Amino acid sequence: MENTFPSLPHKEVLTSPSPKKRWQLPQGKTWTRLFIKLSGIAILLLAWGLITGLGYVVPAQLPSPLATLQTMTHMLQDGSLILHAISSLKRVFSGFFVAFALALPLGLMLGSSRLLRDAINPVLELLRPIPPLAFISLAILWLGIDEWSKISIIIYGAFFPLLLNITGGISQVDPVHIRAAQSLGARRIHIFCHVTLRAAIPNMMIGIRSGMGMAFICLVGSELIAANEGLGFLIQEGRYMFKTDQVLVGMITIGIIGYFINLVLTTLEKILLRWK
Repeated sequence: MENTFPSLPHKEVLTSPSPKKRWQLPQGKTWTRLFIKLSGIAILLLAWGLITGLGYVVPAQLPSPLATLQTMTHMLQDGSLILHAISSLKRVFSGFFVAFALALPLGLMLGSSRLLRDAINPVLELLRPIPPLAFISLAILWLGIDEWSKISIIIYGAFFPLLLNITGGISQVDPVHIRAAQSLGARRIHIFCHVTLRAAIPNMMIGIRSGMGMAFICLVGSELIAANEGLGFLIQEGRYMFKTDQVLVGMITIGIIGYFINLVLTTLEKILLRWK
């Protein structure tokens, strides 16, 4: 029996054109990537060397890169730079972790409650613009010249970036995700832990990186309070004794430490946000 249905014409399957890929270096070009990353530092060092080598500034104002490197090498050999760095790191991490311990529960509460947020936000917005260094005299008056007076300045500086980003991350969670979890029968504690917190992690990591940056910014000012060691003390001592190379060594050391801490935090962020 012959087929009475007319044969349909063959249609070609059209494939959508692949999206244009952004320009990027080929994978595996490790040395090329490293060269590009180091090129900015090389240009900065070259400009620094030219400015000092051609005599545009006197060494007392800006020593050459070689003189600064010699000073740093000498301080590394006698161990003084290591001791100053360890002392500053203790203060930075102590202040940061105390600030985080205070900001995390408060940020979770403010982010979860609109009423509480409206009640406390005016107080926070009143205190947040006040520079941490403005509290140095009060820190000495209340806490003396001990370590906690220095750490308190770092706590104050790191607290607000942490709090604002944690609060924002919790309050800006997409309600669709929460309703989807509720429709699947998830309990409130499971929704908070597996939906709200996970969605807030990107903002929380931004707050952690910003808070750590503020902790280092406040470090130099906090070590004005009767300190006899630390990178901030090293910078202040160099300023008083007109040792510009010592000032630069302290600044460069803070920059190097901050770079590697940020590198660790960036790697941690990639691990925590693999789902994103």
